[in-house]
Amino acid sequence: NMIGIKKVSSGINAEYGILLKEGTDTSQGVPQIVSNINACQMVVEAIRTTLGPRGMDKLIVDSKEKVTISNDGATILALLDIVHPAAKTLVDIARSQDAEVGDGTTTVTLLAGEFMKQAKPYIEDGINSQIIIRAFRKATAFALKKIQEIQVTVKKDDPQEQRALLKKCASTSMCSKLIAYNKDFFSDMVVDAVMCLDHLLPLNMIGIKKVTGGSVTDSKLVKGVAFKKTFSYAGFEMQPKTYKMPKVLSLNIELELKAERDNAECRIDNVEEYQKIVDAEWNILYSKLDKMVASGAKIILSKLPIGDVATQYFADRDIFCAGRVTQEDLNRTVKACGGTILTTVNDIREADMGQCELFEEVQIGNERYNLFTGCPKAKTCTLILRGGAEQFIDETERSLHDAIMIVRRALKNDSIVAGGGAIEMELSKELRNYAKTIHGKEQLLITAYAKALEIIPRQLCDNAGFDATTILNKLRQKHAQGGKWMGMDITSEDIADNFESCVWEPSIVKKNALTAACEACCTILSIDETVKNPNSNYKPPKPMPGM
Repeated sequence: NMIGIKKVSSGINAEYGILLKEGTDTSQGVPQIVSNINACQMVVEAIRTTLGPRGMDKLIVDSKEKVTISNDGATILALLDIVHPAAKTLVDIARSQDAEVGDGTTTVTLLAGEFMKQAKPYIEDGINSQIIIRAFRKATAFALKKIQEIQVTVKKDDPQEQRALLKKCASTSMCSKLIAYNKDFFSDMVVDAVMCLDHLLPLNMIGIKKVTGGSVTDSKLVKGVAFKKTFSYAGFEMQPKTYKMPKVLSLNIELELKAERDNAECRIDNVEEYQKIVDAEWNILYSKLDKMVASGAKIILSKLPIGDVATQYFADRDIFCAGRVTQEDLNRTVKACGGTILTTVNDIREADMGQCELFEEVQIGNERYNLFTGCPKAKTCTLILRGGAEQFIDETERSLHDAIMIVRRALKNDSIVAGGGAIEMELSKELRNYAKTIHGKEQLLITAYAKALEIIPRQLCDNAGFDATTILNKLRQKHAQGGKWMGMDITSEDIADNFESCVWEPSIVKKNALTAACEACCTILSIDETVKNPNSNYKPPKPMPGM
C-alpha cells in the first residue's frame, strides 16, 4: 500500500520519495494558493449582497429544518457550515470581529476576499507570496496610523453630547439590518441599556427576552430584571403580585415533600410509628418555611422547585414565591437587588437578602413577566422584544446585539470616523500617495491594497442599485481635493459629507476589520501545500438499534 508519489509542482517535474498512504491528496505551489483564493471568493460571494443599508437578507435552512433569516455576516458564515480548510479562516475572522467589536462582520470578510483577489494576478505572475505579505502588512500598518491621525475624539464631559454620539453610532449599525425603519426607537433603547451598566460594561448584564406577538415598537426596556413567570402550583394566584420596597431572598433549595426513593425500606410494626415518620417530614419542611417567613422576606426565588404546600403556605402569609428560576436570571437578580444565593435557611442575615423599589407581575403579550425595578445595586437591565414572526424577533436580537457592542466600544474608545465608504476612500487615496514614495515591487502591491479598499463603497453602490463607477469617480475627485469625510449617500443616490450626515462608526471597528482582514489574507497566501489524509473523512458506523 505504501508507494512513492510522483508529483508535478509549480510546473517542474519532480520525483519525490515521500512515502504517503495511497489516495493521499497533496497539492502544492502556486496552483494551491490560487485554489485557496478561489475558495475564499466563493464564501465572499455568499455574503457580498448583505452589506450596507440596502443590503439583502439571507434565508438559511439548516439540517434540522430550522429557518434563520439574517443580515449578520458572522451568523450567516457560522450557519453555512463551510468545510474547505482555507475558507474556514474567513469564518474565524468574522467570528473574532463579532466577539471583539460586534459589528463589521460583513466588512471584514469582504475586505479579506478583496485583498486576496488583488493579490491573485501577482501570484499567478510568479511574485513570491512572502513579498506580497510584507507589502500588505506595511500597507495595513500605514492605514492604521492614518486612522489614528484623522479619527475624531468626542468630548465625554457633556452627557447630552455623548448620548447623541452613541445614538448616532447605534443608528449607523442598525441601518443595514431588518429593523432599519425603527432605528430611532431602538437606538434610544440600546443607549439607555448600555448607560444602565457599570464602568466595566459587562454584556451579560443586559438580558434580552423575546415575546412573540404585538408590534416591534411594543418592545420595551426594563431598568432592572425581568423574567418569565415560572411554573407554579395551586395557591400561586392567591399571592400578591405587587410589592413596594420588598426584601428578596434567593435560594438554591428544594421546598417540596420528597418522594421516597424506590429502594428505601423502613420496617414498622404499628401505625403510630408511621405517623411519626410522616410528621417528621412535614416538620422539616415547615421549619424551613417558618425561618423564611421570620426573615421578613416578601419575595422568595429558588433555582429548584417550590412545591404546592410551600406555595399555599406563602400565599397565606402574603409572600410571593417563584421556583425553577434559571441560573442566569437568578444571578442577574442577585447582582441587581443585592444579597446572595443561599443553600440553607438557617441563620438568614439581613445582608443575605436583596431589595428593590418595586416588584410587579405584568402581562406582556401571552406571557406573564416578573419585573424588579428600582434596584439599588442595579447595573443591569432587560430588553423585552416583541414582533410578529419568531425569525423576525431573532434577527432583531442579533441586530441589537451588534448595536449594543458598538455603543460599548464607542463608550470605551471615544474616537469615531465617518462610515458609508468615506474612511475607506480616504485610506485608499493616502495609500496610493504613499505607494509612489516606494521603489520596487511593493509599490504595485500597496497600490493593489489601496484598490482593494474601494470594494466597500463599490459594494454599497451595487447593493443599492447605483452606478458604482460614477460614484467612485466622484469620491476619488473629492478626496483628492481634501474632502476626507466624503462618502456615499444612499438616500439621494449621490455623495455627501458623511461626518455632517452623522453616519458615524467607532474607529476601533475599522482598525479591527483591517487588521483581521490582512491577517486572514496573509495566512492564506502563505499556505502553499495541503496534505489531506484519505481517512480523515471516516465516520464510525452507527450502533445497531437497541444497543
